[in-house]
Amino acid sequence: MKKKLLNAGALSRLLCTAVAIFATTQISYGQTRDTVQVQKLQTIVISDSRVSNKAPLTTSTLNRQQLDEARTELSVPYMLETQPSVVASGENGTIGGTYIRIRGVEPNRINVNLNGITLNDPESQQVFWYNIPNLGGMSQSMQIQRGMGASTGGSSAMGAAINMQTLNARSKAYGEADFGYGSWNTRQYGASAGTGIMKSGLSFDFAYSGLTSDGFIRSWGTDQQSFFGSASWYGERTLIKLLTIIGNQKTGIAWNGAYPDQLDADPTYNSAGQYDMDGKTMYYDNETDNYWQRHYQLYISHLLTDKWSLKGAFDFMHGGGYYEQYMTAASGYVPAPFAYVSDVVFQKRMDNYTYTGNAAVNYNSEKLSFSFGDNFVYYDGQQYGDVIWYRDTAMHYDLPYRWYDNKSAKLDNSVYAKANYDFNSDLNIYGDLQLRMVNYRIHGQSDDVLAGTAKDGDFDITNKYLFFNPKLGVNYRFKGNQRLYFVAGINSREPVRFDIMSAYANGDTIKPETMLDLELGYHITQSRWAFNANIYAMLYKDQMTPNGDVLTGYALMENVEKSYRLGIELEGGYKFTDWFRLDANLTLSKNKVLDLTYFVFETGDTVQSSATGTTDLALSPSVVGAAIATFVPFKNAKLQFIGKYVGKQFADNTSRECYAIDPYFLLNLKAAYTWHLKGSNEIEAQLVVNNILNHNYRLHAWAGDWSDNWTTPGTTYYFHDRTWLQQPGRNFMARVIYRF
Repeated sequence: MKKKLLNAGALSRLLCTAVAIFATTQISYGQTRDTVQVQKLQTIVISDSRVSNKAPLTTSTLNRQQLDEARTELSVPYMLETQPSVVASGENGTIGGTYIRIRGVEPNRINVNLNGITLNDPESQQVFWYNIPNLGGMSQSMQIQRGMGASTGGSSAMGAAINMQTLNARSKAYGEADFGYGSWNTRQYGASAGTGIMKSGLSFDFAYSGLTSDGFIRSWGTDQQSFFGSASWYGERTLIKLLTIIGNQKTGIAWNGAYPDQLDADPTYNSAGQYDMDGKTMYYDNETDNYWQRHYQLYISHLLTDKWSLKGAFDFMHGGGYYEQYMTAASGYVPAPFAYVSDVVFQKRMDNYTYTGNAAVNYNSEKLSFSFGDNFVYYDGQQYGDVIWYRDTAMHYDLPYRWYDNKSAKLDNSVYAKANYDFNSDLNIYGDLQLRMVNYRIHGQSDDVLAGTAKDGDFDITNKYLFFNPKLGVNYRFKGNQRLYFVAGINSREPVRFDIMSAYANGDTIKPETMLDLELGYHITQSRWAFNANIYAMLYKDQMTPNGDVLTGYALMENVEKSYRLGIELEGGYKFTDWFRLDANLTLSKNKVLDLTYFVFETGDTVQSSATGTTDLALSPSVVGAAIATFVPFKNAKLQFIGKYVGKQFADNTSRECYAIDPYFLLNLKAAYTWHLKGSNEIEAQLVVNNILNHNYRLHAWAGDWSDNWTTPGTTYYFHDRTWLQQPGRNFMARVIYRF
């Protein structure tokens, strides 16, 4: 997909022109809407996914100022990295394919929603953050709900939920332009502007963002763009909002990883596109991942009375793209009839449509608040593969050669009811019930690469699921500044397309998973300090957890019958003086599989034995911590030292040392200074230096056991195999923002 997103260059010029107009005209519109009423109308839009401190859930909320300060981090996972229990990782450092785990839970088991509309892809249940760059810059606030989270649309949260709110209209006209430059020729640029709420009640907001980078990894490179547009009308009791969110990206492939000796020789080594031509190593220069995504959204909120309100939302998403790869004939990943005969270049494409709608009625009184709603998601997708080039000139096939084509449809409907009752000013009880129905069908020709040629030809899979997810908790406030809460709940979730297809190819099935979550928390806030503690127990049946292997960037999953995640999260901050503050968090946990049977051997052995026991869940470190020391050396200046520690973890579920991942500690430096100009104009300069200690560390790419029974007929040799993702050393990003 070579074409640019909706003529992005023209789009960029148009928005920059708008910013220039706002900068020179200084239009004043006059605020005529009651500020409290406006806030109520905006809050209703996110009311079904957000919770207040009356809800006994474990949450962290970042406001607009905190998000803006984190904009030097180029993806949402790294913007949230200092939050409790969060581990961010990337295929190429902080740029491009980045991922977030919370309490060790994989990205596709974290529910992500935007204004209550799920962002998780219905098939992969994943959010690919670089498909819509600068989501953090489009957000007014973000709330992380650790554990089961509140009921919302889409797949259930099996360890955390991230709730994002897009930019609200402001009371006055504004504009902003920014430019950033960093390591590996990374360039970030953007502009935003808004009219503020005019006398007519109308407001318009726009934002454009771009990011290009050569990347740390060889032949990686990325070109990402996004656009946000909002038109809102604020009536006396009604808000109508139209949103457009568009993302486009072309990014090099880096998910292969590399072996230690390759990285020792060249830390930027990347095998993607590598092939042999007459004994000489060559690289195919268009081994890329290409995708675009468009969201068109409508939100309506209406205050029927001071106590009753209605909310409705609709989202239409159209996405499409492909990744292109060069495969050698001997790789085993070449589709028939080219397998073991000819090198090929193929594109694996997808085209998908998602229709999401939700509606809710809300009631709020002095003692009782409740909401009842329905969330509907319909997904219609097609996945197919084309060979666009082959080397063997003796073969005669028309190009493009289609080797598989399959379609899928998924219907997901959730009905929920939530209520909170205040017995008095100190004590309240919270309840949340969700009934979720899923009907999922996949049919067509199988992908030989995915299916491992175990089952070729046509297939037709239909899976139906019915889940009941109840939650009940109590919240007690005492001495004015302290809070104690307890909540228990159950969430269940269906497997994703890759896992259903992979199990089908091997004649197996993969089961849905269920989690019982128990949370006990204590919060205290004083004038100069605050402290939070939370104990959690997440008990799973048939948990889906990574088996160590990866297919085109996706971590393949397996069911483990019995497993748990037990932990304590500690979080606190102390303001020592007006110029120095210290904040820190620490998570200590045990993440275990019970009664797992696995194979034990050393690489090259001809005999393997089995063992059964309690092992560590994959990619789930038992220690995760962060600390931020903030200095204000003089007015308008801020200096922060940010430390992040991630403890030892394992690439699969067996706890074998050959698949261990060493702990690592990173220290980053962030500095900012603001010049206040005439009126409300200002210029802010930001600088972040990541990994200032230049720590050399590697993250997991893939791992797996394999056997060789052909080298020596009659003898089988067993091997451990794994690759790594080299992470960059010291690197920087500088950014200048002009606000008016």
